[in-house]
Amino acid sequence: MPCTTMLVGKKASNDGSTMIARTDDGFFDEKKIIVVTPEKQPKKYKSKLSHVEIELPENPMRYTSCPSVNPKDGIWAATGINEANVGMTATETITSNPRVLAADPLVTYEKAKKRGEKEKIGGIGEEDIVVLVLPYIHTAREGVERLGALLETYGTYESNGIAFNDENEVWWLETIGGHHWIARRIADEEVVVAPNQFGMDRFDFEDAFGAQKENMCSKDLQEFIQKNHLDLNQEGEAFNPRFCFGSHTDQDHVYNTPRAWYMGRILAPFSHKWDGPDAEFTPESDCLPWSIIPDKKVTAEDVKYILSTYYQGTEYNPYSSHDTGKRGMYRSIGINRTGVTSICQIRSDVPDALKGIEWIIFGSTAFSAALPLYTNVNRMPKYLSNVTLDTSTENLYWSSRLIGALADSCYASAIQHVERYQSAVATEGRRIIKEYDEKYEQTKDAAVLVEANELLAKMAKEKTTETLNKVLLEASKNMKNGYNRADN
Repeated sequence: MPCTTMLVGKKASNDGSTMIARTDDGFFDEKKIIVVTPEKQPKKYKSKLSHVEIELPENPMRYTSCPSVNPKDGIWAATGINEANVGMTATETITSNPRVLAADPLVTYEKAKKRGEKEKIGGIGEEDIVVLVLPYIHTAREGVERLGALLETYGTYESNGIAFNDENEVWWLETIGGHHWIARRIADEEVVVAPNQFGMDRFDFEDAFGAQKENMCSKDLQEFIQKNHLDLNQEGEAFNPRFCFGSHTDQDHVYNTPRAWYMGRILAPFSHKWDGPDAEFTPESDCLPWSIIPDKKVTAEDVKYILSTYYQGTEYNPYSSHDTGKRGMYRSIGINRTGVTSICQIRSDVPDALKGIEWIIFGSTAFSAALPLYTNVNRMPKYLSNVTLDTSTENLYWSSRLIGALADSCYASAIQHVERYQSAVATEGRRIIKEYDEKYEQTKDAAVLVEANELLAKMAKEKTTETLNKVLLEASKNMKNGYNRADN
């Protein structure tokens, strides 16, 4: 699924938390956030798309999940934080190349072609991965280990990147063909940007087959590379996985690399030159860095803003009032079809019950607000979890979609209302989290976290409804059948 991912190490953030975030850019998929308690977790999992069946371990943990509202194609849990305060987001669809895919083909499902013939079971994919992994891991590293073992055993039918975080570490895993994988720990002071393209640009095999402090991979990866002549690095140069396993196509230059360029441009505007004839990097550079040390500490609001962008301040902005000939030529990060965006934030300066905060944004991030929620709870408010397949203003998903569609049609007059809305929800959300952090510290009562989430949802509903009213009025004023005369 086309998405954009951002990972933040604990020393790169303003408060020492780790953050992993991803826009889930399906095709206007209806999404919700729920809590999956242990009794609701299946003991045996069966994929609807690939038909693979997998026995699951005993004693699953509680976790949050952002599944599809319509279960016809499976769960598609997307993202969540479990009760051990481990976050996960899956998956960022990434690219590969024919050499890799021929050497280790994807494990795709095939129907039986005639009576008496058996179907060919497929591997695991985005539909399945969160449910198969998140309830059973106690650290981000364990997430890599469990998912790596599943990939080696069952294979996958697609190329994906998957993120994990706990209060100390952030890990990123990228699949290689059907059964191979590679993973790196994000340096504490760095931020990673991943826009639908195989991203890792460095890897240490000595560490991966030794202490595994920052590198892990499938156990036969070196032999796989050598046997299939996949190493494109010049002799004596450090190993660059992107050369070997990734893509370098013309399509990348309009769909993928421009997003990485713009994210880097925001994160490190002074450390690198991003514009002009002597720019270090351009929107179509194949050598854009996978990770970067930001010029300032990164906040959750920064992550949300970056994942909402559409090349503001450049000639590529699709909402620009004048056409330079390049307006809208690159794929925006804040795209129209996003179902849900999540920022899984794990804090380290609070008690365990308070560490997990999941910032939820429904619909196009460009026009939606980010709402922080406590994750160590047994249920989510109905305004966030009781999402219908039919349009309704009684849930945040559809209200966010409505604001986005209306504001897009009257961008110049509506954007001020949207920006005030986004700021108001973030401000009041942080105030409520601060208040209830203190309440929990005093009472040690987990029930106050459920109370806080209900208050957060109530606040979000009030501010969302208020903004929807304003944006609807702006859109109505701009209807093409209007006529100005002194009769109103």
